[in-house]
Amino acid sequence: MVVVHENNALHHVVILGGGFGGLYTAKTLAKANVNITLIDKRNFHLFQPLLYQVATGTLSPSDISSPLRAVFRKSKNTKVLLGEVNDIDPESQEVILGDRAIPYDTLVVATGANHSYFGHDTWKPMAPGLKTVEDAIEIRRRIFSAFEAAENETDPELRRAWLTFVIVGAGPTGVELAGALAELAHKTLKDDFRNIDTRETRILLLQGGDRILPHMVPQLSKVAEVSLQKLGVITQTNTRVTNIKNDVVTFKQGDEVKEIASKSILWAAGVKASSIGQVLANRTGVECDRSGRVIVEPDLTVKGYKNIFIVGDLCNFSHQDENSLPGVAPVAKQEGEYVAKLIKKRLQGQTLPQFRYNDVGSLAMIGQNLAVVDLSFIKLQGFLAWIFWLVIHIYFLIEFDTKLVIVFQWAWNYLSRNRRSRLITGREALAETKTVTSEVTSTPKKAQKAYEIGV
Repeated sequence: MVVVHENNALHHVVILGGGFGGLYTAKTLAKANVNITLIDKRNFHLFQPLLYQVATGTLSPSDISSPLRAVFRKSKNTKVLLGEVNDIDPESQEVILGDRAIPYDTLVVATGANHSYFGHDTWKPMAPGLKTVEDAIEIRRRIFSAFEAAENETDPELRRAWLTFVIVGAGPTGVELAGALAELAHKTLKDDFRNIDTRETRILLLQGGDRILPHMVPQLSKVAEVSLQKLGVITQTNTRVTNIKNDVVTFKQGDEVKEIASKSILWAAGVKASSIGQVLANRTGVECDRSGRVIVEPDLTVKGYKNIFIVGDLCNFSHQDENSLPGVAPVAKQEGEYVAKLIKKRLQGQTLPQFRYNDVGSLAMIGQNLAVVDLSFIKLQGFLAWIFWLVIHIYFLIEFDTKLVIVFQWAWNYLSRNRRSRLITGREALAETKTVTSEVTSTPKKAQKAYEIGV
């Protein structure tokens, strides 16, 4: 195994992951007297909150991606490595990338989270989630292929199955995806087809709890639900999905079991921590929660290892109140900034009080001119909330040119009600629209009946 050594004269900080947590750790340390190695399996930082706009054709993947080398071009103490860490040795203080070992003095782990299907991983091919660029492109392919397939279908019931979209999970991702999809079907595409009326598209948003956007106050959850319904989204709460098979979603409401046929099932219901969490558990004995997140100390360190920090979606921080902090960008950003400041203080022989998250509130886009914003000092809805949502997302974007591109795209989309990034890509795209009748089985007719009588 090759061991890669850094300048021994300087403290070496290794950061795993270029998401919000890792990025802001590195940016805050950019002028510190340390050497930084940032390792990620991707060569870019992805602005995940806008992935749903890639999936629905509003933005392109490059619009929300910032190359890590470009971000740290002027940070002379920062080195970016493309690679995937498969092991960590806390005793020798090394991270392992294949046959390479990279020593560290301080390790910051920010490897994020993936989709969770709650023990039903066989659902994944049928119901993709939205965490990566590839996920967004695949969902975009499925959405626009569904409309093309419906245009070619002559059987009314099979066509209805193509024009039915089911979104599982009504957190911010599910709500924003549902709203964007409703506007796409009912406004953007309404004049683009000749054999179908895209306004007949049905969008079902299924939520296991008793209200959508459960992290917001009930008042705003209700506002969001009513706004979605006005856009044509059918919201179903207290609904638990029990099976996904053969383009049919089976779900339970109370004691009643129902089915709905859909060729486009999208997953926004849960996450699980990256596998590095289990690596750390095996190596250090640290405890992980049910989602695989590492339970950290008040200063975000691993118990017994003061030089290993966990930030972002991999981190379970439960020291502020009885609930762990949510896996959202503001939490990861603040955790990364805190860890960087603590590292600098430690090098000066000082320390900091325990981490405390400053809750800036939560927000969700419903549609054009429609959003809900839940801040500690004010609650907003409608147009003002929509403007606030736009400003906040522009603020959190990393590169200045990215901000300009997205502002221009949003302005053009607002004026033209058009979405330019409606590409169907992938080898399956053409074949899928040619084999509509053979791919949709007779099951949709049975499932359609279940829908008619009660959903």
